[in-house]
Amino acid sequence: MKAFDESEPPRYRERLATLVDGLVDRRRQIAKLQAEEAELLRDAQCLALERLDEPSAFPDRSGDIPLRSIAAEIGAATIQSDRTVQTHMSDAAILVERFPATLAALSAGQISRAHASVITDAGLAIADDDARAAYEVAVLPLAATETAGRLRPAARRLADQFQPLSLDERHRAARRDRRLWTTALDDGMAELGLIAPADLIHGIYDRATQFATSILDAERHPDTGDQLNGLEADPLPDRRSLDQLRADVACDLLLTGQPATAAQGSASPVRARIQVTIPVRSLIVEDDEPAYLAGYGPIDAATARCLAADAPGWDRLFIDPDTSALQLVDRYRPTAAQRRMLKARDEHCRFPGCRQPTDRCDIDHTIARAHDGPTTVCNLGCFCRRHHMLKHHSAWRVRQRPDGVLEWTSPLGRVYEDRPARTLTFAPAPF
Repeated sequence: MKAFDESEPPRYRERLATLVDGLVDRRRQIAKLQAEEAELLRDAQCLALERLDEPSAFPDRSGDIPLRSIAAEIGAATIQSDRTVQTHMSDAAILVERFPATLAALSAGQISRAHASVITDAGLAIADDDARAAYEVAVLPLAATETAGRLRPAARRLADQFQPLSLDERHRAARRDRRLWTTALDDGMAELGLIAPADLIHGIYDRATQFATSILDAERHPDTGDQLNGLEADPLPDRRSLDQLRADVACDLLLTGQPATAAQGSASPVRARIQVTIPVRSLIVEDDEPAYLAGYGPIDAATARCLAADAPGWDRLFIDPDTSALQLVDRYRPTAAQRRMLKARDEHCRFPGCRQPTDRCDIDHTIARAHDGPTTVCNLGCFCRRHHMLKHHSAWRVRQRPDGVLEWTSPLGRVYEDRPARTLTFAPAPF
């Protein structure tokens, strides 16, 4: 199938431009309506709270009956669970009362309801009103340019700058809430939940992903030597998805300690991979400035020092003090320095909105090697296979600026910027 590009008849470009403009406009309208809905839900909660102290014909009633009653009224009228409505009322009150700038951005269609939820979730623990307002000023420009998924770790990192308590103190308190639980689901299924330190959770997920990926790789590239007494191995293909394989591997590891579902020969030890950026003063125990776990956000300095003690190698990052842009990576042991630099700078696929980690990305020349593009960091970027193929087999084009920002140009000629993850949380120091 021929890729859509400028050689196509103008009517196709006009139709696509009309569709995109229409969808953008509808998203703005939806956001405005969601802001209005949040204000109505907050007003409903206020009405319920006003009735809490009123005399009642039911003296033995539970204290939150007015809240339940109003939630049930709204739920019945909108065909929703009253429990869901009550949760939405609480979330709306938080947004309207504590995050007015975020509500205004939602009403103006500058952000989506998902972005607003990320901002309020990250900033909820900021008790001081002025500090919370300063956090909104810092985070809203990011929300206007990044997807909600990419915004989440950046918002956590920014919110941490405005917290009165250090992350080490908050982490020690939060660790006491670690737990494991199950929830029954329909059709003979159940859900397992685990709350634990972020570095352990991300490591568990990565280890299960590595085993699952090895199974998929073995399926795509079967070992012709996998035969027994002249008979071929089981010819039935493994049709499980990556998510299904991850779940199966996790069950095997928890129940038996071994990945029984892993492919032949893939049961060798697999180490989880996580990327942690640690300020040097925190590393030498002169400071407790938080470290940063790629894909999650800030973690406490004590945990980062424990991880550093077991690290097989070190990357040293030089950060521009004015812009937070990554300038250079070096290492005491000579290896593929450019790959390390890209992994540290990009953290994930550099197509707008994509969060595929760099361990599962290709390194691409912005200006192709065949066109004399240099093999330098300012001409390289990490792309997942999907977006790597899109760059080379469609009319999408990319240009890399000296600061590492990628400017993607769509087939319609629209330009979308993708900034390196390290620069997303640059903001003035807290007052």
